Amino acid sequence: MQADQPADPPPPFDVAKAAALMRDSPAGMAVFDTELRYLYVNPALERLNGIPAAAHLGKAVAEVLPGVDAAEEVMRAVLADGKPREAMSSGHTWASVPEGERFWQGAYHRLEEAGEVCGLVGVVLEISVAHHQQRELEQARSYLSLLDTASATIGTTLDMDTTCRELVDFVVPALADVAVVEVFPPEVGHAVRRPPEGVVRLRRAAMALGPALRDTVSPFGAAGEYIDYQQDAAVQRCLATNRPVIENLYSDEQLDRSAPTRGRVAGYRAVGLHSAVIVPLTARGRPLGVLALARTGDSPVFTEGGDVVIARELAGRAAVDLDHARRYAHEHTIARELQRSLLSEPRGPHPHVQVASRYRPADEGALVGGDWFDVIPLRDGRHLKAMGDVMGHGVEAAVAMSHYRSILRAVAEDDMEPHRILQRLDDAVVRSGVDRAATCLLAVVDRYGGICRLASAGHLPPVFLDPGAPRARVAAHMPVGPPLGSGFGGYETTDVPCGPGTVLFMYTDGLVERRGEDIDVSVGRLASLTLPASGRLEDLLDEVLDRFAEDAEDDIAVLASRVHEGVSFSHHG
Repeated sequence: MQADQPADPPPPFDVAKAAALMRDSPAGMAVFDTELRYLYVNPALERLNGIPAAAHLGKAVAEVLPGVDAAEEVMRAVLADGKPREAMSSGHTWASVPEGERFWQGAYHRLEEAGEVCGLVGVVLEISVAHHQQRELEQARSYLSLLDTASATIGTTLDMDTTCRELVDFVVPALADVAVVEVFPPEVGHAVRRPPEGVVRLRRAAMALGPALRDTVSPFGAAGEYIDYQQDAAVQRCLATNRPVIENLYSDEQLDRSAPTRGRVAGYRAVGLHSAVIVPLTARGRPLGVLALARTGDSPVFTEGGDVVIARELAGRAAVDLDHARRYAHEHTIARELQRSLLSEPRGPHPHVQVASRYRPADEGALVGGDWFDVIPLRDGRHLKAMGDVMGHGVEAAVAMSHYRSILRAVAEDDMEPHRILQRLDDAVVRSGVDRAATCLLAVVDRYGGICRLASAGHLPPVFLDPGAPRARVAAHMPVGPPLGSGFGGYETTDVPCGPGTVLFMYTDGLVERRGEDIDVSVGRLASLTLPASGRLEDLLDEVLDRFAEDAEDDIAVLASRVHEGVSFSHHG
């Protein structure tokens, strides 16, 4: 039995013939032996790879181009079965190009001579420009989709902190591992200490962390705190130039300069923070604060293009929503403070008259309204009580409310019937130029006569709670004239029994008016009111608000009074 003979080596490849065919081709071309070592490289491939042909010969691709993913598994498959294949490669060659990472499309064919496999030929075309353009197009489409989504998810309310939370939740993890929104403190409604000279003080309104950071002890602080930034901090530079500031934090010195406090540098290092960008939040030429984004771990650094461009676009859109929210909050605060200052507690009109009042503003999502009340002493133990509601909301409504109350005090006279007072009030309002209508209910109580004289200008009826009675009386059938400010007049006075101990309860529509419910049904529920066991008017009002004001959508003013012989006046709330 003969010993196995070694396999014959593959036939030699005619390199000269290949050179004649490939030399002038604009595509990069190479011939490999069966071990995928270079046998020939044409001039075009020399230029692509950035080294001469001689540096290729006899070496594998990985030896010549260690920075290139050459798809050798595809080349070996072509050698094995002879089926031509294409593959894309990427990486960096020795040629210096400005595009950074490069991309090539390669086509591979097996070479055979006299039926024997003798090597492989590869044809390579660079597609870097087209690939980058395609990637930029896909990124642009992604950014447009991101912006479309942002329009629906950021700025859904007129609350600043909610808008800030929506912004940070949106950009993490889409653009960053950490996102923080910090804003200048409000100008009114908050007492914040003044920062030192040259220091910018911001309030951290919202913060979001990526999934990998949520279980760690955050070195980024917490929402709600105030942070001081020194003059060389990125935040100050961002606000001064109204442009994004990119900080690639390679050294502790850079981290120290960017951190709001030096104690946080170690925490930043612990989570691998290495890149940050500060984006201004500006609306109508006014800085509102900053959006700060940070990346940690293996996330890429921020650069001038790409993510920073989209971050600035998102910040610009969010700034418009924040400006609306800030202006709303500013007006809301002024209106509320004005209304509270004008709704001073009614003074006791007489030692034998008890009065209690409450004012409850609507939820934070609604502007302050023009609810008002007043108690004016008259002669002979009588007193005039007024409950009104100016149409609309905001500062204008609060100011109009103050005008109505001042005019009422000027026109009310001792011997005048309630409907005559309303008529004079209506005429005076029309002459004064106040452009907001108002409802108003007047009640004149005669503690000796045991009656209450009522007149209404578009206002809801009062409620009477008699001592020992199982249910309250709603004056639902009293005549109701047009609202004040219309100039139509036509008011009437109605007498209702109101003896000693009977409580007169007056209110604005925010207490009972509910969307989708008939107002008569809403008012009818007030007939279930009874005097509390304590007999205190303050307890009655607390019970009323607990029962009826929970889902109110408007401001509420309530007033309770009674004539009670032998009891001195007391008032709280």
